Amino acid sequence: MATVRRGLLERVASYRPSLRPTSSDDREAERSEDGGGGRESTDQAGNEGERAENGGDETHTRVEDERDKHPGVRDSTESPVPPVVSLEDVTFAYGDADAVRDVTLRIEPGEFLGLIGPNGSGKTTLLHLMLGLLEPDSGTVELFGQPVEAFDERGRIGYVSQQATNRGSTMPVTVREAVTMGRFAHAGFSRLTDRDREIVEEALETVEISGLADRRVNQLSGGQRQRTYIARALASEADLLALDEPTVGVDAESRDAFYRLLDSLNASGITIVLIEHDIGVVTDRAERIACINTELFHHGDTESFVESDALEKAYGATGRVVHHHH
Repeated sequence: MATVRRGLLERVASYRPSLRPTSSDDREAERSEDGGGGRESTDQAGNEGERAENGGDETHTRVEDERDKHPGVRDSTESPVPPVVSLEDVTFAYGDADAVRDVTLRIEPGEFLGLIGPNGSGKTTLLHLMLGLLEPDSGTVELFGQPVEAFDERGRIGYVSQQATNRGSTMPVTVREAVTMGRFAHAGFSRLTDRDREIVEEALETVEISGLADRRVNQLSGGQRQRTYIARALASEADLLALDEPTVGVDAESRDAFYRLLDSLNASGITIVLIEHDIGVVTDRAERIACINTELFHHGDTESFVESDALEKAYGATGRVVHHHH
Protein backbone atom coordinates (compact mmCIF):
# COMPACT_ATOMS: atom_id res chain seq x y z
CA MET A 1 0.00 0.00 0.00
CA ALA A 2 2.92 2.35 0.64
CA THR A 3 3.58 2.52 -3.10
CA VAL A 4 0.11 3.78 -3.97
CA ARG A 5 -0.44 6.77 -1.75
CA ARG A 6 0.01 10.16 -3.38
CA GLY A 7 -1.77 11.76 -6.29
CA LEU A 8 -4.46 13.89 -7.83
CA LEU A 9 -7.65 12.11 -8.61
CA GLU A 10 -9.32 14.10 -11.33
CA ARG A 11 -6.30 14.65 -13.62
CA VAL A 12 -7.90 15.17 -17.05
CA ALA A 13 -8.89 18.75 -17.82
CA SER A 14 -11.71 17.66 -20.11
CA TYR A 15 -13.53 16.14 -17.15
CA ARG A 16 -12.97 18.90 -14.58
CA PRO A 17 -11.84 22.54 -14.37
CA SER A 18 -8.19 23.18 -13.59
CA LEU A 19 -7.22 23.48 -9.94
CA ARG A 20 -7.18 27.24 -9.63
CA PRO A 21 -8.75 29.74 -7.24
CA THR A 22 -12.19 30.90 -8.36
CA SER A 23 -12.54 34.62 -8.85
CA SER A 24 -15.44 36.78 -7.74
CA ASP A 25 -16.75 36.73 -11.33
CA ASP A 26 -17.23 32.95 -11.08
CA ARG A 27 -18.99 32.89 -7.73
CA GLU A 28 -22.54 33.63 -8.75
CA ALA A 29 -22.54 30.46 -10.86
CA GLU A 30 -21.83 28.43 -7.72
CA ARG A 31 -24.28 30.20 -5.45
CA SER A 32 -27.15 27.85 -6.28
CA GLU A 33 -24.82 24.89 -5.74
CA ASP A 34 -23.68 25.78 -2.24
CA GLY A 35 -24.40 28.55 0.23
CA GLY A 36 -27.58 29.58 -1.52
CA GLY A 37 -29.89 27.00 -0.03
CA GLY A 38 -29.89 24.60 -3.03
CA ARG A 39 -28.50 21.12 -3.53
CA GLU A 40 -24.74 21.15 -3.29
CA SER A 41 -22.66 20.01 -6.24
CA THR A 42 -18.99 20.22 -7.18
CA ASP A 43 -16.81 20.99 -10.13
CA GLN A 44 -15.65 17.39 -10.51
CA ALA A 45 -14.69 14.16 -10.36
CA GLY A 46 -9.26 3.92 8.99
CA ASN A 47 -8.98 3.62 12.44
CA GLU A 48 -7.62 5.52 15.44
CA GLY A 49 -8.07 2.56 17.79
CA GLU A 50 -5.92 0.33 15.60
CA ARG A 51 -3.19 2.94 15.45
CA ALA A 52 -3.25 3.24 19.23
CA GLU A 53 -3.00 -0.54 19.63
CA ASN A 54 0.01 -0.55 17.34
CA GLY A 55 1.75 1.91 19.63
CA GLY A 56 1.85 4.63 16.99
CA ASP A 57 3.85 2.45 14.56
CA GLU A 58 1.53 3.34 11.68
CA THR A 59 1.96 7.07 12.24
CA HIS A 60 5.72 6.68 12.69
CA THR A 61 6.00 4.74 9.42
CA ARG A 62 3.86 7.34 7.67
CA VAL A 63 6.15 10.17 8.80
CA GLU A 64 9.21 8.25 7.63
CA ASP A 65 7.55 7.67 4.24
CA GLU A 66 6.91 11.41 3.96
CA ARG A 67 10.57 12.20 4.68
CA ASP A 68 11.68 9.68 2.05
CA LYS A 69 9.36 11.11 -0.60
CA HIS A 70 9.78 14.76 0.39
CA PRO A 71 13.39 15.46 1.39
CA GLY A 72 12.40 18.96 2.50
CA VAL A 73 10.21 17.59 5.30
CA ARG A 74 12.04 17.95 8.61
CA ASP A 75 12.56 15.09 11.02
CA SER A 76 9.76 14.89 13.60
CA THR A 77 12.36 15.28 16.35
CA GLU A 78 13.29 18.67 14.90
CA SER A 79 9.85 20.01 14.12
CA PRO A 80 6.27 18.69 14.40
CA VAL A 81 4.72 17.32 11.21
CA PRO A 82 2.48 20.10 9.86
CA PRO A 83 -1.26 19.52 9.59
CA VAL A 84 -2.58 18.34 6.25
CA VAL A 85 -5.06 21.23 6.21
CA SER A 86 -5.12 24.37 8.33
CA LEU A 87 -7.72 27.14 8.16
CA GLU A 88 -7.56 30.28 10.27
CA ASP A 89 -10.53 32.68 10.48
CA VAL A 90 -11.64 31.85 6.92
CA THR A 91 -14.61 33.67 5.39
CA PHE A 92 -16.01 33.33 1.88
CA ALA A 93 -19.14 34.90 0.38
CA TYR A 94 -21.16 34.57 -2.80
CA GLY A 95 -22.08 38.18 -3.44
CA ASP A 96 -23.33 39.61 -0.14
CA ALA A 97 -24.18 36.24 1.43
CA ASP A 98 -21.55 34.48 3.53
CA ALA A 99 -21.24 30.80 2.66
CA VAL A 100 -18.47 30.23 5.22
CA ARG A 101 -17.81 32.60 8.11
CA ASP A 102 -14.82 32.76 10.49
CA VAL A 103 -13.93 29.06 10.27
CA THR A 104 -10.80 27.85 12.02
CA LEU A 105 -9.81 24.16 12.00
CA ARG A 106 -6.88 21.79 11.50
CA ILE A 107 -6.79 18.33 9.96
CA GLU A 108 -3.87 16.23 11.15
CA PRO A 109 -2.12 13.50 9.09
CA GLY A 110 -4.04 10.22 9.12
CA GLU A 111 -7.34 11.69 10.33
CA PHE A 112 -10.75 10.63 9.04
CA LEU A 113 -12.83 13.82 9.22
CA GLY A 114 -16.56 13.82 8.53
CA LEU A 115 -17.85 17.18 7.28
CA ILE A 116 -21.59 17.53 7.86
CA GLY A 117 -24.29 20.19 7.69
CA PRO A 118 -27.70 20.80 6.10
CA ASN A 119 -28.11 21.51 2.39
CA GLY A 120 -26.70 24.92 1.48
CA SER A 121 -24.67 25.06 4.71
CA GLY A 122 -21.31 25.68 3.03
CA LYS A 123 -19.85 22.16 3.17
CA THR A 124 -18.75 22.03 -0.45
CA THR A 125 -17.52 25.61 -0.34
CA LEU A 126 -15.44 24.79 2.74
CA LEU A 127 -13.98 21.74 1.03
CA HIS A 128 -13.10 23.82 -2.02
CA LEU A 129 -11.39 26.36 0.21
CA MET A 130 -9.38 23.56 1.85
CA LEU A 131 -8.19 22.32 -1.55
CA GLY A 132 -7.41 25.76 -2.98
CA LEU A 133 -10.26 25.61 -5.50
CA LEU A 134 -11.66 28.81 -3.99
CA GLU A 135 -9.76 31.78 -2.59
CA PRO A 136 -11.02 33.03 0.79
CA ASP A 137 -12.21 36.61 1.16
CA SER A 138 -10.36 36.74 4.46
CA GLY A 139 -8.32 34.40 6.61
CA THR A 140 -5.61 31.92 5.66
CA VAL A 141 -5.53 28.37 4.31
CA GLU A 142 -2.53 26.03 4.32
CA LEU A 143 -2.01 22.61 2.72
CA PHE A 144 0.73 20.40 4.15
CA GLY A 145 2.22 23.41 5.92
CA GLN A 146 2.32 25.67 2.85
CA PRO A 147 0.06 28.60 1.94
CA VAL A 148 -2.57 27.11 -0.34
CA GLU A 149 -1.88 29.66 -3.07
CA ALA A 150 1.78 28.57 -3.16
CA PHE A 151 1.14 24.83 -2.86
CA ASP A 152 2.27 23.10 -6.05
CA GLU A 153 2.28 19.40 -5.10
CA ARG A 154 -1.21 18.77 -6.40
CA GLY A 155 -0.34 15.13 -6.87
CA ARG A 156 -0.76 14.71 -3.11
CA ILE A 157 -4.51 15.39 -3.34
CA GLY A 158 -7.23 13.04 -4.54
CA TYR A 159 -10.72 14.46 -5.03
CA VAL A 160 -14.01 12.67 -5.78
CA SER A 161 -17.09 14.83 -6.22
CA GLN A 162 -20.75 13.92 -5.87
CA GLN A 163 -21.11 14.30 -9.65
CA ALA A 164 -18.35 11.81 -10.44
CA THR A 165 -20.64 8.85 -11.04
CA ASN A 166 -22.69 10.79 -13.59
CA ARG A 167 -19.69 12.34 -15.32
CA GLY A 168 -18.06 8.93 -15.67
CA SER A 169 -20.88 7.78 -17.93
CA THR A 170 -19.36 9.88 -20.75
CA MET A 171 -15.74 8.70 -20.38
CA PRO A 172 -14.75 6.67 -23.50
CA VAL A 173 -11.77 5.00 -21.79
CA THR A 174 -11.19 1.70 -20.03
CA VAL A 175 -10.84 1.36 -16.28
CA ARG A 176 -7.10 0.68 -16.61
CA GLU A 177 -6.65 3.76 -18.80
CA ALA A 178 -8.55 5.92 -16.31
CA VAL A 179 -6.45 4.68 -13.41
CA THR A 180 -3.25 5.12 -15.44
CA MET A 181 -4.07 8.83 -15.69
CA GLY A 182 -3.13 9.00 -12.04
CA ARG A 183 0.52 8.41 -12.96
CA PHE A 184 0.70 11.46 -15.24
CA ALA A 185 1.52 13.73 -12.28
CA HIS A 186 4.71 11.71 -11.80
CA ALA A 187 5.62 10.90 -15.40
CA GLY A 188 5.00 14.35 -16.83
CA PHE A 189 5.87 14.31 -20.51
CA SER A 190 7.98 11.17 -20.13
CA ARG A 191 6.87 7.71 -21.12
CA LEU A 192 5.37 5.55 -18.40
CA THR A 193 7.79 3.05 -16.94
CA ASP A 194 7.27 -0.56 -15.94
CA ARG A 195 7.12 0.66 -12.34
CA ASP A 196 4.31 3.08 -13.24
CA ARG A 197 2.32 0.23 -14.75
CA GLU A 198 3.00 -1.93 -11.72
CA ILE A 199 1.61 0.78 -9.43
CA VAL A 200 -1.52 0.99 -11.60
CA GLU A 201 -2.07 -2.75 -11.28
CA GLU A 202 -1.56 -2.55 -7.50
CA ALA A 203 -4.16 0.22 -7.27
CA LEU A 204 -6.68 -1.84 -9.27
CA GLU A 205 -6.06 -4.80 -6.99
CA THR A 206 -6.35 -2.72 -3.81
CA VAL A 207 -9.89 -1.55 -4.67
CA GLU A 208 -10.78 -4.99 -6.08
CA ILE A 209 -11.55 -4.01 -9.67
CA SER A 210 -8.75 -5.86 -11.48
CA GLY A 211 -11.40 -7.93 -13.20
CA LEU A 212 -12.92 -4.76 -14.67
CA ALA A 213 -9.65 -3.31 -15.96
CA ASP A 214 -10.50 -3.70 -19.66
CA ARG A 215 -14.12 -2.59 -19.34
CA ARG A 216 -15.05 0.96 -20.37
CA VAL A 217 -15.83 3.35 -17.54
CA ASN A 218 -19.15 4.27 -19.13
CA GLN A 219 -20.23 0.63 -18.79
CA LEU A 220 -19.71 0.51 -15.02
CA SER A 221 -22.21 0.84 -12.20
CA GLY A 222 -22.00 3.86 -9.92
CA GLY A 223 -20.17 1.93 -7.22
CA GLN A 224 -17.65 0.55 -9.71
CA ARG A 225 -16.96 4.03 -11.07
CA GLN A 226 -16.28 5.33 -7.59
CA ARG A 227 -13.76 2.54 -7.04
CA THR A 228 -12.15 3.49 -10.33
CA TYR A 229 -11.67 7.08 -9.14
CA ILE A 230 -10.29 5.89 -5.81
CA ALA A 231 -7.86 3.62 -7.69
CA ARG A 232 -6.74 6.61 -9.75
CA ALA A 233 -5.97 8.51 -6.55
CA LEU A 234 -4.02 5.53 -5.21
CA ALA A 235 -2.07 5.24 -8.44
CA SER A 236 -1.21 8.91 -8.05
CA GLU A 237 -0.08 8.18 -4.47
CA ALA A 238 -2.47 10.58 -2.72
CA ASP A 239 -1.87 11.69 0.86
CA LEU A 240 -5.24 13.45 1.16
CA LEU A 241 -8.46 11.99 -0.18
CA ALA A 242 -11.38 14.45 -0.30
CA LEU A 243 -14.84 13.08 -1.09
CA ASP A 244 -18.02 15.11 -1.57
CA GLU A 245 -21.06 12.83 -1.14
CA PRO A 246 -19.32 10.11 -3.17
CA THR A 247 -22.11 7.54 -2.90
CA VAL A 248 -24.94 9.59 -4.42
CA GLY A 249 -26.83 7.24 -6.74
CA VAL A 250 -24.94 4.16 -5.48
CA ASP A 251 -26.91 1.15 -4.20
CA ALA A 252 -26.80 0.24 -0.49
CA GLU A 253 -24.61 -2.85 -0.88
CA SER A 254 -22.03 -0.98 -2.98
CA ARG A 255 -22.12 1.92 -0.53
CA ASP A 256 -21.30 -0.32 2.45
CA ALA A 257 -18.42 -1.89 0.51
CA PHE A 258 -17.19 1.57 -0.50
CA TYR A 259 -17.03 2.76 3.11
CA ARG A 260 -15.22 -0.40 4.17
CA LEU A 261 -12.65 0.46 1.52
CA LEU A 262 -12.31 3.97 2.97
CA ASP A 263 -11.75 2.46 6.43
CA SER A 264 -8.95 0.34 5.01
CA LEU A 265 -7.32 3.26 3.18
CA ASN A 266 -7.48 5.41 6.29
CA ALA A 267 -5.91 2.60 8.34
CA SER A 268 -3.01 2.65 5.85
CA GLY A 269 -2.34 6.29 6.70
CA ILE A 270 -4.26 8.25 4.06
CA THR A 271 -6.02 11.34 5.43
CA ILE A 272 -9.70 11.43 4.48
CA VAL A 273 -12.19 14.30 4.42
CA LEU A 274 -15.73 13.10 3.73
CA ILE A 275 -18.89 15.09 3.06
CA GLU A 276 -21.90 12.84 3.56
CA HIS A 277 -25.57 13.74 4.05
CA ASP A 278 -26.17 10.60 6.13
CA ILE A 279 -25.06 11.68 9.61
CA GLY A 280 -25.24 8.13 10.92
CA VAL A 281 -22.71 6.93 8.35
CA VAL A 282 -20.36 9.77 9.24
CA THR A 283 -20.52 9.19 12.98
CA ASP A 284 -20.04 5.45 12.48
CA ARG A 285 -17.00 5.86 10.23
CA ALA A 286 -15.21 9.13 10.97
CA GLU A 287 -13.03 9.67 14.02
CA ARG A 288 -13.58 13.46 13.99
CA ILE A 289 -16.53 15.63 12.98
CA ALA A 290 -16.79 19.16 11.64
CA CYS A 291 -20.38 20.40 11.73
CA ILE A 292 -21.07 23.56 9.74
CA ASN A 293 -23.94 25.82 8.80
CA THR A 294 -22.01 28.84 7.51
CA GLU A 295 -20.33 28.95 10.94
CA LEU A 296 -18.52 26.00 12.48
CA PHE A 297 -20.65 24.58 15.32
CA HIS A 298 -18.38 21.68 16.24
CA HIS A 299 -14.91 20.39 15.42
CA GLY A 300 -13.72 17.50 17.54
CA ASP A 301 -13.95 13.77 18.12
CA THR A 302 -17.12 11.91 17.18
CA GLU A 303 -18.12 11.09 20.75
CA SER A 304 -18.05 14.73 21.86
CA PHE A 305 -20.09 15.67 18.79
CA VAL A 306 -22.81 13.13 19.59
CA GLU A 307 -22.98 14.42 23.16
CA SER A 308 -23.07 18.09 22.13
CA ASP A 309 -25.91 20.31 20.92
CA ALA A 310 -24.08 21.13 17.66
CA LEU A 311 -26.48 19.03 15.58
CA GLU A 312 -29.52 20.89 16.86
CA LYS A 313 -27.83 24.26 16.37
CA ALA A 314 -26.77 23.48 12.81
CA TYR A 315 -29.86 21.58 11.63
CA GLY A 316 -32.57 22.87 13.91
CA ALA A 317 -35.11 20.54 15.50
CA THR A 318 -34.97 18.11 12.53
CA GLY A 319 -31.38 17.04 13.10
CA ARG A 320 -30.71 13.61 14.60
CA VAL A 321 -28.19 10.80 14.38
CA VAL A 322 -29.30 7.41 13.08
CA HIS A 323 -26.60 4.78 13.54
CA HIS A 324 -26.10 2.04 10.96
CA HIS A 325 -25.06 -1.45 11.98
CA HIS A 326 -22.68 -3.21 9.60
